[in-house]
Amino acid sequence: MDQHLLVFVTVVEKGNFSRAAEDLHMTQPAVSQYIQLLERSYGTKLLDRNNKYVRLNKAGEIVYYHAKEILGLYTKMQGIIDDLSNRASGPLSVGASYTFGEYVLPHFIARMHERYPLIKPSITIGNTKEIAELVLKNQLDVGIIEGDFKNAELSIEAFAEDKMFVVAASHHHLVQEDRAVKISDLEKETWIIRELGSGTREVTEKVFQSMSIAPNDIMEFGSTQLIKESVESGLGLTILSHLAIRKELALDLLKIVQVTGSPFKRKFSIVLRTSFKTKALEVFIDLLKEQQTYLTIMKRTEGS
Repeated sequence: MDQHLLVFVTVVEKGNFSRAAEDLHMTQPAVSQYIQLLERSYGTKLLDRNNKYVRLNKAGEIVYYHAKEILGLYTKMQGIIDDLSNRASGPLSVGASYTFGEYVLPHFIARMHERYPLIKPSITIGNTKEIAELVLKNQLDVGIIEGDFKNAELSIEAFAEDKMFVVAASHHHLVQEDRAVKISDLEKETWIIRELGSGTREVTEKVFQSMSIAPNDIMEFGSTQLIKESVESGLGLTILSHLAIRKELALDLLKIVQVTGSPFKRKFSIVLRTSFKTKALEVFIDLLKEQQTYLTIMKRTEGS
């Protein structure tokens, strides 16, 4: 691995030379020398620095962006070479969109760890667009995303289905009234939705289109948990996966609003950048594709 690039990336991400030196188990003068040699090789300064901070300049931003990708490729290459021992082991960087990452992935990782304790996963959670971009930059080995995301540079394969519902507080008038909910009633309500780039946001917009409604009162929140808390308080309606609301439904904090066409369905997909897979990645994907594994998780979450 290119030690100069590793030192440079560590300095940038730690924010100063002393923390980078501590993280790399090096002396601070040694870190400074690595940065100076790297800048000399490129013939330009890469960092603006003083006693208080270290910041990337324009040239540094370019080097940092490509250095992250290069280091990711080094790690992937090393993993493939290590797999010649034919053991599923080593680091595995997994990214997942919020619903799968927060409500399914923990159960899945626990089951994988029981069978393959030498695999050491690191988890990144973000929206669908963010996870796909990290895979594209080789900063993640694999991503799990929601919806119909497309990118010609990525391999995207659906492996499971998710069900989504319109949800309200248990005391909301739409779940209290003894009548069917009309589409016109939904349009008048306050809606709390996820940010652009989210798979849940994509489904919400498709549902609005299918119902031919355009609510005037919309709030955009970047967290599923924040949305759930807000809906529970009576602030408005939302559309969420049944995986995300199972506990709230069991505790009668949230209720499903009976709407024609629900549950609304979407896909969970595996996202890869390269066809080269470490043994750990192969194991992860194979387990993920086992329908029985996924269905077991689904039943466990629904039965909780």
